[in-house]
Amino acid sequence: MSETPTPEGAVHQLDQAAREGGNGCIDILSPPPGTAPGDCLYVALHVHGAASVRRGGASTVLAPGDLLIDTTPHPAGLLQDSECRMVHFRVPCFYLGVRQSDVRRAGGLMARGSEGIGSLASQFLRTLADQARAHRARPGNHLARSVSDVVAILVTELLDRENPEHLTGAAELLSRIRAHIEQNLVDPDLSPESIARSQHISVRYLHKLFQQDGMTVGQWVRQRRLDACRRELERPSRQQTSVSAVAHRWGFVSHSHFSRAFRAAFGVSPREWQAYATRTEGHKPAS
Repeated sequence: MSETPTPEGAVHQLDQAAREGGNGCIDILSPPPGTAPGDCLYVALHVHGAASVRRGGASTVLAPGDLLIDTTPHPAGLLQDSECRMVHFRVPCFYLGVRQSDVRRAGGLMARGSEGIGSLASQFLRTLADQARAHRARPGNHLARSVSDVVAILVTELLDRENPEHLTGAAELLSRIRAHIEQNLVDPDLSPESIARSQHISVRYLHKLFQQDGMTVGQWVRQRRLDACRRELERPSRQQTSVSAVAHRWGFVSHSHFSRAFRAAFGVSPREWQAYATRTEGHKPAS
């Protein structure tokens, strides 16, 4: 992505879009019911002018297109001159699919808008800002969901970069186990026993691996299934599909258990979430 400053007219257009958003931020996706201010991540897109961010006693000069990610609307350590223009975005953590513990560590992250996933996110955010008025009229549009997915990938990549792991044998095994779980989420018979057999380890050792990560095997499987169900329930192509059918497709045998788990994880029932997503897309919910 070019680091040539955005033309002045486009700068003013982006500024206007930002001012019209809540708290000076453009909502990437409308917050679900019950979302608190602390349940969001904030992304600042540097558009024009001189700016730098200070972290750990060192300052980094920002180029147009660079991104700052924080847990508050105003990135810590940001210094900017009077000509600096930045556009601020807000995305509810609900949509990011990253662990809450990772979200809490996401404050103070920076991504260059000229390389890798940062370049893709920067371009998507510029496009979203340009379409801010239309976006607010249809907060569930496909561009916004794509931007949210890219931001989630970027956050995960930046956190991995901030906390590099020298993979041990146990860490590599845990990574393979998680990949196996992802590939078999739809199997209702997926269990600690079947997972352990697939990796030729004992169930006891399997539980030990997950305990080191602060989550049981069952909790991990359930959360990944719930995330998959949430994404499917919000898709326009699935909004005429019953909640029970979606739950069954992703390995939940009991509808009542699924409903309780979904509400515990996301604060709303699966039917309420489907109805909310339906309203943002202009479709009738499934009966």
